[in-house]
Amino acid sequence: MKDKETRDNIRMVEDLFAAFGRGDEQGLLTLAAEDIEWITPGEDWPLAGTRRGHPGLLDLIQKSTEKLETSFPEAPEFVGQGNRVLVIGFSTGRVKATNKKFEDHFVIAITVQNGKVTNVREYVDTQAMARASEKPQV
Repeated sequence: MKDKETRDNIRMVEDLFAAFGRGDEQGLLTLAAEDIEWITPGEDWPLAGTRRGHPGLLDLIQKSTEKLETSFPEAPEFVGQGNRVLVIGFSTGRVKATNKKFEDHFVIAITVQNGKVTNVREYVDTQAMARASEKPQV
């Protein structure tokens, strides 16, 4: 049985994930530390990069909403131990600029400290995302 801290942290990450999916900026800012760091590896696709603080988080939400359509065919799994929570799942979507579809098996490692999300590191299929972001050569 998980301890109360772990259960609370899993619940917080579930709320964070739901708020992100709804595009709920205020919900995300409430859950995120003011100095949050969100790392999405890769290059040549819209969400790649490191974002810091609430302004970086708002930038990520804006880019996600305006550049991608994403859905989750099945609910992700949330696994926690102490202040670390892993979100394990699968998403499908489309890069709006290219109209190319993608499939992404992902793990997102999230750290919670003092009741706030402080660090998010995505482990995503960067190659699939970059391919879907490529514009046709003319």
